[in-house]
Amino acid sequence: MDVIFTDYMTVPEAAEQWSITTRQVQRYCASGKLPGALNVTDRWFIPRDAIKPADGRVNNRRQPQKRSKNEKEI
Repeated sequence: MDVIFTDYMTVPEAAEQWSITTRQVQRYCASGKLPGALNVTDRWFIPRDAIKPADGRVNNRRQPQKRSKNEKEI
């Protein structure tokens, strides 16, 4: 019996829709950040109405300090 997943999208479809890489979508699925995502024979199926999870990565780069008005350039 064939099952048709009309209410689901594939990883490449989700990646294109959310403008992220397919690998990032796979990570969201594997970590449980996409409720309702199904793993069927090593393929992820994501509900079409799923919302892209917030990006939890943090930018730890040091920001350049602003110069005060009284400070002279060298």
